[in-house]
Formats: sequence, structure tokens, C-alpha cells
Amino acid sequence: MKLTIHGAARQVTGSMHLLEVNQYKILIDCGLDYEKDRNIQANEQFPFNPAEIDVVILTHAHIDHSGNLPTLLRMGFEGQILCTSPTAKLTELLLLDSVSIFMHKTQKSRKRGRGKSHNTQQPLYLQKHVMDTVERFVTISFNKPFRLNGDVELTFIPVGHLLGAAAAVVKVNDNGVEKTIAFTGDIGRKNYPVLNDPESLPKVDYLVTESTYGGRYHSKEKTVEQVLIETVDKVCIKEPGRLIIPAFSIGRTQALVYSLNKIFSSGLLPPVKVFVDSPLAAISTDVFRKHHELLNADAQEFYKSQGDEFDFENLTYVESLKDSRQISNYFEPCIIISSAGMLEGGRIQDHLFYNIQNYYCTILFIGYCAKGTLGHRLLRGDPIVHIKDRELAVYATIKQTDLFSAHGDHDDLVNTVKQQKADELKQVFLVHGEYNSMEALSVALQQDNYQVTIPEKGKSYTL
Repeated sequence: MKLTIHGAARQVTGSMHLLEVNQYKILIDCGLDYEKDRNIQANEQFPFNPAEIDVVILTHAHIDHSGNLPTLLRMGFEGQILCTSPTAKLTELLLLDSVSIFMHKTQKSRKRGRGKSHNTQQPLYLQKHVMDTVERFVTISFNKPFRLNGDVELTFIPVGHLLGAAAAVVKVNDNGVEKTIAFTGDIGRKNYPVLNDPESLPKVDYLVTESTYGGRYHSKEKTVEQVLIETVDKVCIKEPGRLIIPAFSIGRTQALVYSLNKIFSSGLLPPVKVFVDSPLAAISTDVFRKHHELLNADAQEFYKSQGDEFDFENLTYVESLKDSRQISNYFEPCIIISSAGMLEGGRIQDHLFYNIQNYYCTILFIGYCAKGTLGHRLLRGDPIVHIKDRELAVYATIKQTDLFSAHGDHDDLVNTVKQQKADELKQVFLVHGEYNSMEALSVALQQDNYQVTIPEKGKSYTL
């Protein structure tokens, strides 16, 4: 059995791992690599022949794990894509959204190139390629072994993080010797709104684990509800202001809406108008409703006593662009939840354009902002930012909380590994993290006698 780490090696994005068992080739995840020094077109350059891949295992829907699947098909892959049912639907939505982003960038590239010698950036794939990809999905339930062939068996274990997200536990017969390897995908955190806690992994011989929050810890002084209550009370009730929350449409927005629903329905705050300005968020919320049985006990109990977790009296899901622009004419205190989380596109830029110079506006970041993004520039305190071809002074208040991060922190990662006995787990491979995060996690694990490897991209290991 051979493992090759082809993506998310000493970086966060581009998860892609190749497992070879007796000439059978399994690709675990196929994500877009967003590293800043790469052109998006570089994702076409696979380090293997896509036509030789027999099957893909998809841990969850996020684009850094799923976003290059249509390219894989376009380059010759003809096999099945195995995932959970929610992952299949959410991946379809995210891939279609990626096509829209590609097309928008292509149009901007063409405008810049008019009358000049200019290479137009081409879309990585089109809607047709996404629909071809969707046809390859084969959905598998959690905790039910699925036999890929005579030598390989797959089991999906729930890990929180996102609806449908799973660790892939692969049991193989390697020339008569039974071996088990688990790929964690992204590990969620305990007590996260809407989602269940990650389940324990079974005993394995090898573990490929994410390391995003290695060496970092989530705030534990306040709960999600406490932070929201304090912020909304100050911005929208004690002052006649507006609270803008940039949030990714799938996962983060649903957790936020549910938390606000609990606060308002319990009377902890007087009613405040809430706009969810993201068509993708509205559509994906229906996926959460459809898979209600996978939500946590708190959300299910709320549903029994209060009704829909993702809808309440003062909540409006904004659909048309015309209605989105009308929000700027709403002069009462309000909360605006809009994508994208790092402010690099989407309707959130319109809201920032009209509110960044509003002293009565607060922008609350609830997620990570990569270096170079508008969100990162605001968080580091830039007094002037560039939005929609204009330089604007920042008068709005900028705040941040990590309580809505769906990644487990350092302790969660360590505890995931410690589910395995150090003298029985043969090797831990750290992926999906910045190198300093991997080093911090590696040091902690080695202190407990685990054998840890931080793979270089493209390096193979015989297991």
C-alpha cells in the first residue's frame, strides 16, 4: 500500500491524497489550490494521469477539498465519487458557485484587456463539467461499511465541521495483510451551533489528519450567544446602528442564523431586523432542513418546541440583486449577513461600499481572512481601503470573534490523535495547515511518543 500526499502539503488548500492498493488507485479529496503564488489554471496540472484513478473519496463539500473535481473529470477521470448525501448536494452548489466566480473573473479580465495585448483568464471549468461531476456521486451513509472492491472497504465517520463532513476510514487487504488508514478531512469542534460533535475514530494503523489550528486555541471565555448578545445590544439597540457580518454561505451562515433565532425567540434581546443577503445561503439552508436528522440534539429540540431553526419573524432571505441594493435604504437598526467571508467578492462588497464610512456601523468578522484579502486589510487596521474602484476611509468599527470557526483547535486535534494508542498507531501524517501549525502539533504529539511526519508535496510513503 502506497500513500502520496499531492495537496495541502505544508499549506492549507488543495487537499488531494493518492492511496494505491494492489494497482487500485483511490484519490481522497480533490480540492482547489488557492495559494497566492499559483494561477488558478495551474490546477489543471495533475501529478498523475486522472484517467488512471479508479475512485474518489470526498470527505466534505468545501472547495479546498472538492473544487477541482470537475477538472479531474475534464482531464479523463471516469470513476465514481463517494461521499455522504449532504456532501453531494452542498458540493454541487459550491461548484456551481465557483463557475459563477470563474466567469466573473473572465469578464473582468476581458474588460481590462480591451485594446491591449492581454491574455484573458479562462474559466477552469463550466457548468456542464459540474453537472457531469454530479452524475458521478454515489452517496454512502455514516458508519456503514461500503466495499469498493475485494480488497478495500470504506466507512464514513461524522466529524462535525460541516453538514455531511466525514473522516474516511479505509480498511485494505494488502497482499493478505489487513491495514487501516483514516483521513480526517476537516475536524469540527464540540458544541458548535447546529452540528453534532465529531465522533471517535476506530483503531487504525495510519492517520492522515488536518492541522489547521495546530498551536492555536479558540476563545473559551464567552459563548457564541454571549458574544452576539453583547454586540447586537451595543450596535443595534443602545445605538441606532447596523451590524454587518461577512459569513460564508454554507455552514457559517446557518450557525449564525440559528444562534440569532435562539436569542430573539427567548427574549434575550428585543427584535432586530436581520437580512441574509446571499442566494447561495438561502438554497443551502434548504439542504440543512432536508437533512434535519443530522443536526445536533439542541437544534432538533428547538425545532420541536419553536419550529424552523433557520427562520423567524424579523428575518429576510434576500434573493434579487435589486432587493439587495435596497437594503442601503433601510434606515432602522439592522443586522446584515452576507457572503463572502473574506470580502473578496459577492454582495458583501456593496454593503461595505455604502457603510465603511458609517460611524454607526460595526463589521464583525466570524472567520479566517487570508493575507492579501480586503478582510485581512480591515482586521490589521488599514485606515483606507480600496472597494469597487474607490479609496475609502474606514470609519466603521471592526471586530472579530473565532467562536464561529468550525475547525477544532490544537487541543481538539491532539485529542483526535490520542484516540489511538501511541504504541499501536504506526504513523501520523499532518496535512492541511501552515507549516508552523504543523510543527506545533507535531511537537505536542511527539511528546506523547507518536510517530509524526510532515510530508512534502508529492512525496510517497510505503505503508
